[in-house]
Amino acid sequence: MAAESAFAIPKGQVDLMDFVDWSGVECLNQSGSNTIVNALKQGYREDEGLNLVSDADEQLLIYIPFNQVIKLHSIVIKGPEEEGPKTVKLFSNKEHMGFSNVNDYPPSDTVVLSEDNLKGKPVTLKYVKFQNVRSVTIFIEDNQHDGETTNVQKIVLYGSTVETTDMKGLKKIEDH
Repeated sequence: MAAESAFAIPKGQVDLMDFVDWSGVECLNQSGSNTIVNALKQGYREDEGLNLVSDADEQLLIYIPFNQVIKLHSIVIKGPEEEGPKTVKLFSNKEHMGFSNVNDYPPSDTVVLSEDNLKGKPVTLKYVKFQNVRSVTIFIEDNQHDGETTNVQKIVLYGSTVETTDMKGLKKIEDH
């Protein structure tokens, strides 16, 4: 726990879990008892004994819709040193992706997780690619030691909500 507390929430950003549309969250290739809820939902993701584990192979495809438009700044993906995720591709606003077509689309960002990342250090994303996000798809392509299964202890998305502009509050600029 001490290592995680050393990694602070990025300045001006909030944990976006309150804005997740839980009815639409999906995870392909998850183990029956070790599901996405264990890694994503507050309360569950803090429990070291609850994890998201892949089933047939090391890949996981996670779809997370939001109940309002957000700006995604950074992501934390915690996992054990050997079975933790390695190559992670993120897609903004791509729905209905499967393993058969995930490579048909260019990712909005690709990150390779380090040992520090697996302990809780946030990865700052290409912020310009995640400005008007209604959903994010996370494709975990492989794990640290090319093992049979991937184990994810915690996923945290940091960012902010997109405030709508109040048109009444804008002043008309007079022509001179």
